[in-house]
Amino acid sequence: MQESLLSSSSGYSNYRGILNWCVVMLVLSNARLFLENLIKYGILVDPIQVVSLFLKDPYSWPSLCLVIVANVFVLAALHTERCLAAGSISENVGSIIHACNLLTILCFPALVVLMVSSVTPVGAVFALSIYTIIFLKLFSFRDVNKWCRARGRAKALRVRPASGLKKVNGEVVPSGVCYPANLTYKDMYYFLFAPTLCYELNFPRSPRIRKRFLLRRLFEMLFFIQLLVGLIQQWMVPTIQNSMKPFRDMDYSRIIERLLKLAVPNHLIWLIFFYWFFHSSLNVLAEVMQFGDREFYRDWWNSESVTYFWQNWNIPVHKWCLRHFYKPMIKRGVSKWTAQTAVFLASAFFHEYLVSVPLKMFRLWAFMGMMAQIPLAWLVGRFLRGNYGNAAVWISLIIGQPIAVLMYVHDYYVLNYEGSQ
Repeated sequence: MQESLLSSSSGYSNYRGILNWCVVMLVLSNARLFLENLIKYGILVDPIQVVSLFLKDPYSWPSLCLVIVANVFVLAALHTERCLAAGSISENVGSIIHACNLLTILCFPALVVLMVSSVTPVGAVFALSIYTIIFLKLFSFRDVNKWCRARGRAKALRVRPASGLKKVNGEVVPSGVCYPANLTYKDMYYFLFAPTLCYELNFPRSPRIRKRFLLRRLFEMLFFIQLLVGLIQQWMVPTIQNSMKPFRDMDYSRIIERLLKLAVPNHLIWLIFFYWFFHSSLNVLAEVMQFGDREFYRDWWNSESVTYFWQNWNIPVHKWCLRHFYKPMIKRGVSKWTAQTAVFLASAFFHEYLVSVPLKMFRLWAFMGMMAQIPLAWLVGRFLRGNYGNAAVWISLIIGQPIAVLMYVHDYYVLNYEGSQ
């Protein structure tokens, strides 16, 4: 009996019950906030109102027209590559044409958004996002074809699926296209709609379309987009509107209270949007196109450093930056730190491009907030490890970037609504 008492210990390694308690408390606290919102404001969800976010005038569709016009730049890139392959223009001339085409892809839609009053902010974000994707894709298209010409026309870049690719839907079926047989309309538009930013002559392909898998992803798309609209209208909009007065009066205690109150729904909406876009939507697109590489994200939620998060939450962009930006700079003798800083600068530029142009305003603090990720990544990687590093990453996600986005929205409301009253 004495031996049994002595062998007992008060140290436990299984804390599942405490974790479950934390989850239950988190759910209950947020349920209380949501119920409080319903009691205070009533039901604000109005799906029809979403249409007004894209259109001011039912007879004027500037954002859609911008997307259609983007085909001009796509065809210009394709025909430039055809001329280069045929030898009718020199490499220098082709480089100049590509550079002008890529520069116009960024400048033209921005000028239209800034000059045309009928373009709504949401419609502008949609159009500029399409143009940004086209810019990255055509940049990759230009580089890969240039590499093909440098290596030789007949045998250039005949690739097979890399062993690191995630193969789904059975065995990945490689095709056998060689340069310049890839310079066709079919090949170009397949690449434009494919869920990748990096061009290849031979993409990994799946042998068939799985109908059940496709239907599940379609159901997720429809369900989560409705949930996003409901949460934004019911939870986000009234909270943002109520945060204007503290910002205007510079009431710092109320500002902090409002920002913390906005951080939770904002982050929840961000997580739902992430799943809707990177898992449901991209898998639907990949399944319809029988695209074999389904690695759209990795386990960023386990990130123990900010750098790991940025490398794994958006794999298509990460692969593009690594292939067409980071590695070329390293090969030219640029230091790793300088190359990483350049990648952050490019990321900050495109984030501001997609936000400041539609809202027709620029805030230096938002750009500097993006660049603050560099010292934050160094500090977390240098001083924090394991669970502490993971907690720091989650805090930066919940408190950092969502606050910047919300402050931008607040500034837009102040400039466009309170100034007119």
